[in-house]
Amino acid sequence: DVPKILNSIWSKSSRACQTLGGMMIRATIDPIAQWRSIFYIGAVATAILLPALYFAVPESIHWLTRKQPENSLARVNAALVKLGHPTVGTLPEVPVTDRKKSVMDILSPTLIRTTLILTAGYFLHYITFYFILKGTPKIVTDLGFPGPIGTGMLAWVNLGGAIGGALFGVVASRAGIKPLTIASLVMYAMGVIYFGQVVGGLGIVPGRDGASADYLTWIAGVVGVFGNAAISGLYSMIAYGFPTHVRATGTGFVIGIGRIGGVMGPWMAGSLLDQGSIISSIALFLSFGSLLSALVLLFLKTGIERPERKQQKEGFEGGGGKTGSSVRLRAAN
Repeated sequence: DVPKILNSIWSKSSRACQTLGGMMIRATIDPIAQWRSIFYIGAVATAILLPALYFAVPESIHWLTRKQPENSLARVNAALVKLGHPTVGTLPEVPVTDRKKSVMDILSPTLIRTTLILTAGYFLHYITFYFILKGTPKIVTDLGFPGPIGTGMLAWVNLGGAIGGALFGVVASRAGIKPLTIASLVMYAMGVIYFGQVVGGLGIVPGRDGASADYLTWIAGVVGVFGNAAISGLYSMIAYGFPTHVRATGTGFVIGIGRIGGVMGPWMAGSLLDQGSIISSIALFLSFGSLLSALVLLFLKTGIERPERKQQKEGFEGGGGKTGSSVRLRAAN
């Protein structure tokens, strides 16, 4: 089914789009303006897209079906028309208890396991991920390379990340989200270790020729592929792991806690450098963030019921008839 395949690819490749957008803005602005202009353009672009988001993107059909606010049937049909589907005559009957579900259900006995596993996985990977993302320019310049070499190497990390995010979207539709994410995490950790070993072997040479950075640049790009692929996988697992009524809350919670890991990674690396640790040892130590993330995700259940999808399908197909099956989390299928 081509639409389903394309939807899978685009939904899992969003991280690549983020990276490409940042690279394009930077390439456009750097030669002609100060760094503050990047923030101005980001603010203006967001303001311009707000009306487009409001008028062009339909409300979640899952949410409308479960909450059923005023004029919900018309809104559901309007959304279906925009998405190229036929309209429906009635909405399913939803128990009052389901309509009153709270966003705090992410901490309920049913979802607490999913919440903790996804949060821990995201947090741990970000420790390792931001060590490379934020530390590469400093590491490279400390080796004696000119400043632009370090900046250019970071661009290659981002380019590799864009490629990794896009490739994940293509491959995940065939290989499955969970195994591909875990594999990407392990490969990223191995790449970080190897990057540290190569850097440690170069030594510090003031005024080093930029040509000797080519190999290191390629390594950084390949490492970026796996690092961003893993993040794309984590985003997808978050989306699949939480039911509709808490998906936004669960996503915000996981990503919010995970960003703390993004702060801790560079801070831990800097503290270890101040204490006299060498880069190869620091890279080895921080690589355990992604390795532990992969280990944690092994415990994520892949048979989580998605009752809101079943309920919506029943209502659309005949006003509440039994389908005999429920849609389950497809993270490892």
